[in-house]
Amino acid sequence: LHFGLTEGGLVDAWQRLAAILKPWYDAIGQEVKGAGTLHADETGWRVAGRTVWLWCFTTAQATYYMIDRCRGAPALLKFFTEEFAGVLVTDFWAAYNIVVCAARQACLVHLFRELEKVDGLDPSETWAAFRKKLKRLLGDAIRLGAQRETLPQETFASRRALLDTRRDELLAAPWENAHAKRLLKRLRRYRNALFTFLDHPGVPSDNNHAEREIRPAVVIRKNSLCNRSDNGATVQATMMSVYRTLKLRGFDPLQTIVSALKDYVRTGVLPPLPGPKTSDTDS
Repeated sequence: LHFGLTEGGLVDAWQRLAAILKPWYDAIGQEVKGAGTLHADETGWRVAGRTVWLWCFTTAQATYYMIDRCRGAPALLKFFTEEFAGVLVTDFWAAYNIVVCAARQACLVHLFRELEKVDGLDPSETWAAFRKKLKRLLGDAIRLGAQRETLPQETFASRRALLDTRRDELLAAPWENAHAKRLLKRLRRYRNALFTFLDHPGVPSDNNHAEREIRPAVVIRKNSLCNRSDNGATVQATMMSVYRTLKLRGFDPLQTIVSALKDYVRTGVLPPLPGPKTSDTDS
């Protein structure tokens, strides 16, 4: 059987597929909002020639993308419709501060990158002194996190408390360097989000996971014109979320979607979103 296939037909098929998979997309969104640790990041996107934003909310087992015209608090409030009960891991983008959460971890890798950036701009001794203290403080915190399982509990608690003391001494010191003052303003704002990873096992000190999960979207952005309509953006977010989540869970996305569509055609009901693969499911 041969039939013609047009661009419009392909777009229509893609939209119908996204509509069928929407329950999975919604399930992914609910799952990440109920996670104990949630990573978030955002990047520029294009819809109908205008700049919008692609948001990424991700855990170890699920990734939810949302395309919105706003990069600020209104977009986040669309996603976080209620208080987040876990630890939110982000960079230092101020919009994330609107999210009410149990705790937050600011990405320390971003601070190290900032130190390296300023090194190329400011060779002064005052900057070098500030940089040395801050870099040593952050490095000691990361090393302590790596020793969590090997140190006696009392030793870990003592060193953890000492980090808070050193942090507060650094923030209280009268640094005159302009770059140090700028960074101190940020550090004071995120004072309680620097060492959260030491208090919550399983929470990292960086936001690398969100950056890895947003990278496929960046590749798509480089190789396409993104989306031509708001509806196309919705389809894009739905399909990417389903694809990345299935990949994280150890499934072949294409095979899994085809299998689910066969059930849908036969029963009229989409099967539940597959959970993470285990040794039992592998066998």
